[in-house]
Amino acid sequence: MFPDAAPQLRRSGHAFRNPFRNDLTLLEHSVIESFSIIADNGTALSANDKGETVSRLKRPVFALTCAASLLACFCSSIVWAQGEGEHLREVLKDEIISPAVSDFQMRQYIIQASAPLPRVPASGAAWTTSADRLRRHLIDDVVFHGWPKEWVESAPKFEEAGVIETGHGYRIRKLRYEIVPGFQSSALLYEPDHVDGKIPAILNLAGHDGPEGYAYEFKQKRCISYAKHGIMALNLEWFGFGELAKTGNDHWFAAHLDMVGANGLGVFYLEMRRGLDYLYAHPHVDRNRIGVTGLSGGGWQTIVLSSLDERVKATNPVAGFSALRSRIEVKEFGDMGDVEQSGTDFVQGSDYPHLVALLAPRPTLLTYNGEDDCCFRANMVKPRVYDAIQPFFKLYGKQDLFSWHENKDPGDHNYQLDNRLADYAFFTKHFGLPPIENEDGVAAEVKSYEELVTPLPADNLTILDLARQVGKRITRAPIPSAASEKTAWASSERSKLKNVVRYQPVDVQDTWTISMMKNRGLQSTSYLFHLSNGLGASGMWLRSIQQSSDAAPVTIVLNDAGKPASGDAVLHRFNRGEQVLALDLMFVGAPWKNEDPFLFAEMLDGLGDRPVGMQAAQLIGIARWAQEKSGTSKVRIEASGMRSQAAALVAAALEPNLFSEVAVQNGVRSLSYVLEKPVPFDQAPELFCLDLYKDFDMDRLESIAAPVVVHASHPVELTGSKP
Repeated sequence: MFPDAAPQLRRSGHAFRNPFRNDLTLLEHSVIESFSIIADNGTALSANDKGETVSRLKRPVFALTCAASLLACFCSSIVWAQGEGEHLREVLKDEIISPAVSDFQMRQYIIQASAPLPRVPASGAAWTTSADRLRRHLIDDVVFHGWPKEWVESAPKFEEAGVIETGHGYRIRKLRYEIVPGFQSSALLYEPDHVDGKIPAILNLAGHDGPEGYAYEFKQKRCISYAKHGIMALNLEWFGFGELAKTGNDHWFAAHLDMVGANGLGVFYLEMRRGLDYLYAHPHVDRNRIGVTGLSGGGWQTIVLSSLDERVKATNPVAGFSALRSRIEVKEFGDMGDVEQSGTDFVQGSDYPHLVALLAPRPTLLTYNGEDDCCFRANMVKPRVYDAIQPFFKLYGKQDLFSWHENKDPGDHNYQLDNRLADYAFFTKHFGLPPIENEDGVAAEVKSYEELVTPLPADNLTILDLARQVGKRITRAPIPSAASEKTAWASSERSKLKNVVRYQPVDVQDTWTISMMKNRGLQSTSYLFHLSNGLGASGMWLRSIQQSSDAAPVTIVLNDAGKPASGDAVLHRFNRGEQVLALDLMFVGAPWKNEDPFLFAEMLDGLGDRPVGMQAAQLIGIARWAQEKSGTSKVRIEASGMRSQAAALVAAALEPNLFSEVAVQNGVRSLSYVLEKPVPFDQAPELFCLDLYKDFDMDRLESIAAPVVVHASHPVELTGSKP
């Protein structure tokens, strides 16, 4: 390790040791050897006499010489170590796998894991049975996983906050409504002035429309046109916009709900379903003529609500979804989407084409834009969401109820006049109304946001607030103190952990030796690990050139910032005579430097995988490879950062007999830190594993991992939280 000092140590018969451990003893031996200490009578000392003679040395000149030599050698070791650390950090920067390869491997994995197109059954009756089963599964097991029954089944609570009498044949009622206790949203009801009996109604769902939210002009024009032609129109606000435009309502905070045990999809579904509940209960709404429409995120809401709730009798989602494969395989305009679009477990075993099939045989118009500059270009999505689903409508002899509209003017991401006219033609036809052929005079009736705003309470919850609230209600049974009880408890908890992180073991099927270097006492070998699930990881194996074999203790070093940032930890273990594997698991380090791995992480969650479980599986598989390579009985882990900490502790808890120790630096004391800070999803996507914080925390993982010794130092502290 230290080439300048090593020859002296070898000549004196001492093992090669770190000069920063017991420095004076090592240096003393070096001085004794290099100066060939002579006794008072001038005869050379034997090896057995050297230590005794040193204590009897009395000549001042000899003492000064020894002191100077000791100081010089000690200082040179420090300078050498600093230089070696810089050299090591440069070595660790070696690129093993390019971001393009990592991207391709992950896309290939997701495509292979995505659900195939739905198979057309023998009859409409068979599909009706299958469709009912799929709806119940998606609602009960997925969307409302972990949600309190009293919230899910509560009656709609709407209150009127004002009325605008327009004088143009309709009025606008300002409404507030409860999503869950303490969390309200707003809505506008466009109501014809004169209502005789029951009339049709259309729920208008918002997308990423900008700060004006439901006041955006194209939504107003659509709702005004409906109301002027005898259709009641309810226009809902959406999280992150209008009166809900608070930081805590960023859609990605839905992942924090996942972590505390409530699927983040639930809050989105409840918010939109409340609007349908309102219309369904309205005394003047014809329940057999309720429709839903929306653009972009509103199109996503439209397909989800319409497919899962049969109270919707006609639907027109606009540029809001595609098959998962279409999203992942295109170069651009496929849209990886927000966290709700790949909600946890939502595309496990089924996909958006299945949702379209669930609409059969209800009237359905799919609207897309030919040159969409955002996402879901028409020609890219049509084969899987329209062409492949036509046979499902034919099962009922209702193929004429399933239609497609492609916008070419302006063709970008829009719900402008061409798309609105197609929408009016669709709904008026199926609701038995005279056609709406133009929007004459409508533009003059569009109002400002300030005129339409419906104030919400100052202390209104946000998505993040709700996650924190749910998190504070979590209770866990205490960890047993008795050894006999703790063993049984750990075994039970380990089984639960395997389910929570969806643990699927992987093996190292092959290793590519990408590069090898010997320099300055250091031998490094860069490996690309090919794993049995088709994904990969990369790492650098470091050892001393002086080692005659691989039979030395092994430490795997993980760092949230990637292996180049692990130089100090690698150097420290290397100085102790260990072999070190600086490892980058998936989504970590240089292999992902040009990518946004959190977008892939949300898709994996949607497919039923859990990134933290996949990382733990990689770590376990590679640790077994290292164990076999070195012949050591157990492997040590050193993890820096909360992401690496989670992967290491989950791995140790799942396979405690594989590891000797887990040393954590710059980790967190508790996953509550992620809620309170808050940590954004894109900074640590693995931590937002459904139920992880509800069922476990860092201390429980450490206890389950016993007899693995866990040490933690320099944990990050909460110095302030954001709303």
